[in-house]
Amino acid sequence: MQRSRRLKVYGRSAPTDLRNWLVIMVKAPVLGRVKTRLAADVGGVTATRFYRRAATAVVGRLSRDRRWCTVLAVAPDPLVLTPMFDERVSRVRQGSGDLGDRLANVIEGMPPGPVVVIGTDIPGVEADDIARAFDALGRNDGVFGPAPDGGYWLVGLKRSPRLMNPFTNVRWSSEHALADTARNFGSGQSIAYLRMLADVDDGDLYARSAIWSGRRVLPASESPDPSHLR
Repeated sequence: MQRSRRLKVYGRSAPTDLRNWLVIMVKAPVLGRVKTRLAADVGGVTATRFYRRAATAVVGRLSRDRRWCTVLAVAPDPLVLTPMFDERVSRVRQGSGDLGDRLANVIEGMPPGPVVVIGTDIPGVEADDIARAFDALGRNDGVFGPAPDGGYWLVGLKRSPRLMNPFTNVRWSSEHALADTARNFGSGQSIAYLRMLADVDDGDLYARSAIWSGRRVLPASESPDPSHLR
């Protein structure tokens, strides 16, 4: 993969020196366009409200940590300046194509340094998870946060000594997504794995997580692990 032109940054300009980059993939919380699987169980309004609260909490929880620079990758592209997210956090457009195309686009477009990408569908993610991901990239070429459904809630690339694209020929939204992506790493490249976390994508998981999923600080009595959610 050849490094593409640097992505245009909206809002606060992102620094260009070597550092850790956390990219949070977000969607403008528009009714009917977010959490569609959850909406089938709890209704579109409730699902959209959940997404807005969970996304706001995740961004607020992680974006102030000085161990990395946070950038929001917003979809759809025309809504990159939506006021629904913290306007103090830098933003870029996700770009077009499937999830693999958009992941490659944002990872290629960041300034030099390791990149970790997450979504906002995992309300239990904490700053310690992100710190562990960057620590793993100090010793490995890639890092994944696995999900119980065979996908992953986090992916990170060291991007040094070369930039690679592991997101081709991946069966997205299937139990094969993580295995397909990991298979794209070369034989001499190493991968680390973090703890497993679950996406809130049905009514049962929503009922179990609704009390704490919108909080920036997760209560110590609640476990965001799949063993608690499942």
